[in-house]
Amino acid sequence: MFERVKKWWRGVKRMLTVQTIKKVIGEEISLTPDMLTSIEKWNDMLSGRAEWCEDYVTSLKIEHGICREFADVSINEMEASVSNEKLNDLFQSAIEELNENLQDGIGLGSLIIKPLGKDKVEYITADRFIPIHFNDDGKPDDCLFLQIKPRGDKYYIRAERHSIRSGNLTISNRAFESNSASELGHEINLSDVPEWAGFPEEVSYIGMDRMDFGYYRNPVKNKIDGTPCGVSIFDSAVELIKKADIQGSRLDWEFESGERAVHVDERALRFDENKGRNQNTQYPSMPKLNKRLYRGLNLQGKNDEELFKEFSPELREQGFINGLEKYYRQIEFAVGLAYGDLSDAQYVEKTATEIKIARTRKYNRVTAIQKKLKDCLEDLVAGIAFYNGMYTSGYEFTCKFNDSILTDEESERQQDRQDVSMGAMPLWEYRAKWYGETEEQAKANVQQPAEVIE
Repeated sequence: MFERVKKWWRGVKRMLTVQTIKKVIGEEISLTPDMLTSIEKWNDMLSGRAEWCEDYVTSLKIEHGICREFADVSINEMEASVSNEKLNDLFQSAIEELNENLQDGIGLGSLIIKPLGKDKVEYITADRFIPIHFNDDGKPDDCLFLQIKPRGDKYYIRAERHSIRSGNLTISNRAFESNSASELGHEINLSDVPEWAGFPEEVSYIGMDRMDFGYYRNPVKNKIDGTPCGVSIFDSAVELIKKADIQGSRLDWEFESGERAVHVDERALRFDENKGRNQNTQYPSMPKLNKRLYRGLNLQGKNDEELFKEFSPELREQGFINGLEKYYRQIEFAVGLAYGDLSDAQYVEKTATEIKIARTRKYNRVTAIQKKLKDCLEDLVAGIAFYNGMYTSGYEFTCKFNDSILTDEESERQQDRQDVSMGAMPLWEYRAKWYGETEEQAKANVQQPAEVIE
């Protein structure tokens, strides 16, 4: 059922944006075919179904690592609260699953956190809503949400539109029935689907001058279609991720193809008549060992000493590993991560200054994500307050983030200085770690006159 829904959902997205959505909305929309194609590409990559993941190439899930790292660091030490006790309880409950959903939002470019009544919220990623129009701040002020209910051979779709009109929030609902995965079908009454019978066709809320949900968008320039639609955090590294996945598969093949085998002449094999498909068929066998260890060959003309010949090629894995690590570092640079977030730190031959610059780069990217997230959560609180009749009641929302990316580095360095002073850490190891020197260089440098550790 799940695969069937996913297949149909892809068909609906293509059909809505290319053929029908303008007719349903009655006007132009901000979601372009180019952006939809990109969202589908990012979604496939996150699902391990990138276009290059076929035959022997499998995904290394680098995209997951990127999104998880940015989400973890961004909200790890977040302190957010509302001054009103009731609103704060509802808000804290709403963000319990923020981390895992923010990962999806970072991967697909944008995320909406939408209240469902008074005490529940729904996380909606870019592949499940259609922005119709954006305001001057780059936030959607007209947006369409789709709810899909497959039943038997039919599909039911509810199109829920939220928009700001003349300074008021208007919410409308329309329902459709379809027999095909590529057609919207015909419009029906909301009451034809029991679960939707209570939804109003249209209702306006006077005085609600902002959307009733929080909208998060990655701080990444949209060079796909120039619209305010969000762009995946790893979009700039798609080709590098492709190369890394292929390189990873090469490494796997190097290990698989290098497995030890023994080429065995047929004269050294035993034949078991009892395992044949008929009385005239005989199958060779060897003493029980790994099934892949022996390979039968016809070595006629060779002497008995060559009945067994070992095949054990030399592995070249280090070259493949070095290449993969290089791709990891290039990906880290492209998306704004620090060296060592994806790559193995021991392969990163960088000076202390370069490492610090990389951490600063990550800090700047995370800070930008946090600013966008703060705006999203502030709007979410307004939406929760609205549905609980407290929109104009007066409350304060506070959200603070700690800059542990930089402070942790300085704390770690200070601790290492103390370890060197106590003799718990050799000076050459300190130099290798913080000055980016090799072990040989560091040991050679500490033989010189004593220096002041900075």
